[in-house]
Amino acid sequence: MNNEAKNIPYPGIPTTSDGAGGVVWVEINITHGACAYPITSSTTMGTGYETAVSDGKKNLWGDVITFVQPESEHSAATTCEGFALAGGRVTNFTSGQGLVLMKEVLYTISGKRLPIVFHIGARALTSHSLNVHCGHDDVMSVSDCGWGILFGRNAQEACDLALIARRAAEAVETPFMNVQDGFLTTHTIENIKLPETEFMKEYMGDPNQKLRCLFDPMNPIMTGVVQNQDSYMKGKIAQRHFYDKVPAAVQEAMDLYYAKTGRRYRMVDTYRMDDAEYALVGMGGMMETAQAAADYMREELDLKVGVVHVTCFAPFPATQLVDALKNVRALTVLERMDNPLAQSNPLVQGIKASFADALTGLSFGSNGEFKYPKITSIPKIYACSAGLGSRDVRGGHFISIVKNMFADQPREYTVIGIKHALALSDGEDPDLRPQGAFSMRGHSVGGFGSVTTNKLIASFVGELFNIYVQAYPKYGSEKKGLPTTYYLTVAEKHIRTHSELAHVEFIPLNDVNAFNLGNPLDGIADEGSVFIQSPETDPQRVWDHIPAYGQKLIRNKRLKVFYLDTVKIAKEIATDPDLQQRMQGVCLVGIFIRVTPFASRSGMGDEQVLGAVEKYIRKYFGKRGEHVVQENLKCVREGLKSVMEIPWNVISAPAAPKAKASEEVVFAK
Repeated sequence: MNNEAKNIPYPGIPTTSDGAGGVVWVEINITHGACAYPITSSTTMGTGYETAVSDGKKNLWGDVITFVQPESEHSAATTCEGFALAGGRVTNFTSGQGLVLMKEVLYTISGKRLPIVFHIGARALTSHSLNVHCGHDDVMSVSDCGWGILFGRNAQEACDLALIARRAAEAVETPFMNVQDGFLTTHTIENIKLPETEFMKEYMGDPNQKLRCLFDPMNPIMTGVVQNQDSYMKGKIAQRHFYDKVPAAVQEAMDLYYAKTGRRYRMVDTYRMDDAEYALVGMGGMMETAQAAADYMREELDLKVGVVHVTCFAPFPATQLVDALKNVRALTVLERMDNPLAQSNPLVQGIKASFADALTGLSFGSNGEFKYPKITSIPKIYACSAGLGSRDVRGGHFISIVKNMFADQPREYTVIGIKHALALSDGEDPDLRPQGAFSMRGHSVGGFGSVTTNKLIASFVGELFNIYVQAYPKYGSEKKGLPTTYYLTVAEKHIRTHSELAHVEFIPLNDVNAFNLGNPLDGIADEGSVFIQSPETDPQRVWDHIPAYGQKLIRNKRLKVFYLDTVKIAKEIATDPDLQQRMQGVCLVGIFIRVTPFASRSGMGDEQVLGAVEKYIRKYFGKRGEHVVQENLKCVREGLKSVMEIPWNVISAPAAPKAKASEEVVFAK
């Protein structure tokens, strides 16, 4: 630990959490209440807060917190308005169409100078079809409502920005939105440092002392009245008195946060921009993947690439963006939305306008108080739509984007990740994980409990072995009973790639049909491991059922193949029939401990590891009762003890004649 780290008064509480959990931790400690009608993907924030309320949680000043769920998102926003008018510190959690439904009320909240913070799991808007996954068009659809808007890239930033947004909001009586990518951040388990309660109390201050009650009959204030031609415009323009102070309030909140926690935030975050010739610009989690891609392009392709993340979209950081980008040859702005009828998508528009002002010698702000750096030219500004509806954004996509910028005939607007006339080719797809990383890609069925198991594994591995983790599923609105995929990466450094895993060391196949739906072993490393759910105890019979292409790949890569009947274990242990199906997934925890190297490297015995597992089983299943906790633990022990490996002599033996149809082996009965 260096001297600077020793002087940090509040370094945070190390743990693992998803972005939703980090937000809930902050809000249940600093607010009076939440008024919400949360929808996918903000639901877990709402349920987390409501759970704390049901447990009788008090905030840091001793007030019992409350949760109000009215009949719609519009009503939830209105209830927040009334809560704040009465002097309460209140929050809300929403996404997608729910945020748009609130729009009428968002204007009145900002117009009445109510310092509320809403937490957004950014979600693609329903247009030609319904999608519950990540997009930024919901946030952009309300970006003209007079709210500050901050974007986090990962779970840590979602947690920290919850406090930063609140401090800035209350300093200038302006509401804020704290935005994180729906599912891709809200539901991704990562290592984070939760702010200490002592720090939050000091940083935020007592809301009972800070906030104004506009319903106080002893200090009456006019609000929400009808104004005609003689008054309305005066009141509207007078709002600038507050808005002109917002940029300084945001920066002050970020600077103080850094001084107290050691975690640095800026309105515009730059990465390797000092000598960059090409820049990638955007908001949200994909810009961390862009950082890893920029490192690769510099080291392997000799391309001077930098990355700019717009942490603060509103107030728009016009002068900071020009300063960060003024020396590059070209830049591409990536946005999780597409508005073909506009001059450009929102972030591109803002950057173009900022450079135009800078070039013509204008200033920014009501009184020109923000001065642009002097420039004599504008870099080429290209636009790209990426990741709409959580379409995968990979490292190779960023390479294609940069190559487009110096092509003989660059495309001015492009898309990535799909096949289309406007799309750039995918090209190479390098492994951008930290050196020595270990990844698992599981193939299962919705409802088998594998998604929760993956979170459980990430939680105990991250804490017990003091290592970085990242775990997330490929969610879908139709997944129950259908094939699903989940991902886990473990590494010695922070994991910056937010994309589906194509390079893995371990592949569990809980889905008995995985070999019939494509190649589930694609991308597995040499000498990696595979687990197969099978009712058989004879390794030869398990091996014989693997298709010829799978057997060939296993031999060529010298993979280890493990198997176990987790369905049978779950049926024997689970006393609740409804949990039998889910408990087969929990067996994978024990299998993971046995198959992967982490427990053996640590020198810990099985009981020590299982002790850590129990803590997180209680976290995820404790509300169902002690018998459910014990049954899950028993499933884990059985997975650890009973998993079997197909001997190499079986794998390497010449292929046996194909069994007759009546004798074919199946993985599950």
